[in-house]
Amino acid sequence: MPLYPLYALLFADHGLSDAAISALFALWSVTTLVLEVPSGAWADVTSRRRMLAASGALAAAAFALWVLFPGTWVFALGFVLWGVGTALGSGTLEALTYDALAGWDAADRYATLMGRARSGYLASTLVATALAAPLVEVGGYVLPGLVGAAAALAAGLLALTLPEEPREQSDRTTSRDALAEWWATLRDGLADVSRTALLRRAVLVTALLTGLMAFDEYLPLLAADRGASPATTALALVGVGVAETLLVALAGRVARARGPLLGALLALAAVAVGTGALLPLGPGFAAIALGWGVLQMLLVVVETRVQDEVTGDARATVTSVAGLGSEGVALGVLAVVGTGSVWVGLPVLVAALAAPLLGVAVLLARS
Repeated sequence: MPLYPLYALLFADHGLSDAAISALFALWSVTTLVLEVPSGAWADVTSRRRMLAASGALAAAAFALWVLFPGTWVFALGFVLWGVGTALGSGTLEALTYDALAGWDAADRYATLMGRARSGYLASTLVATALAAPLVEVGGYVLPGLVGAAAALAAGLLALTLPEEPREQSDRTTSRDALAEWWATLRDGLADVSRTALLRRAVLVTALLTGLMAFDEYLPLLAADRGASPATTALALVGVGVAETLLVALAGRVARARGPLLGALLALAAVAVGTGALLPLGPGFAAIALGWGVLQMLLVVVETRVQDEVTGDARATVTSVAGLGSEGVALGVLAVVGTGSVWVGLPVLVAALAAPLLGVAVLLARS
């Protein structure tokens, strides 16, 4: 998605203030938050492949609308479409993949497969970021926007080719029957999380870790605070991206490690990120890159633990509960940084966020 590093500039160039742009980001977050769990339940009663295809189509529509018909209300509509698409895809791919592997007696390959998939995602993000500059030079915002829309649409179409394990379907004949099945699945998924201690802890760790990692939005500002130029900032972020790409591919190798080892790795990663935020640019971002790569690797591992603990048919629903929690934690992180920056410098705030990560490390060590 080469539009990712550019869309905030697109909004600003069409007259939106920082406050208005923040409101658009909030609109996306709220849309995703509201639909996260209900869409997960829907993915448990309908075709997950079609859900993923719809997710890609909605994202493609959002990006295309932004660059072809730029304006405040179109930007808002795009964020709603993107938020709905994000909710439809959240937990759906994970559930589809795990069930397919389980059907082939290969569930133990889940962490390896998803680690490689996320590594590929991070690598392609680096490529898209590198392509953003030449694309915008050639075709303004329209060209990177349409390239991103085409990529999202292609991903959705590709999802239709994925193998999907057959699931038991009720003999529903009316929309009321479908609604009743959706409600029963939603209720069962929430009940699974509340009554199963191991699953509850796995969901909690996943939500906390994912949500706390939302402060990666501030890494460019952290580099700038250290005096980095825009070009140097880009290079620093590329270094972080390379470390993520390499380390997350190793997730399968540590997926079956015991809790104490995983907790120790998370603690070391938290210390590396926190310390790196306070160091000069070069050594600081080297430490952040290492720590962030380990965090991404562990994120795949804890998400695997969630999938391993689900025993019922509401797999996507349970995964979406973790997604809902992570969205809530992420909003809290953004609020803390936004409010705290009035009194405290950004490096100190980022370093302080290592403290709750240490708390998550304790939870993970006990799992």
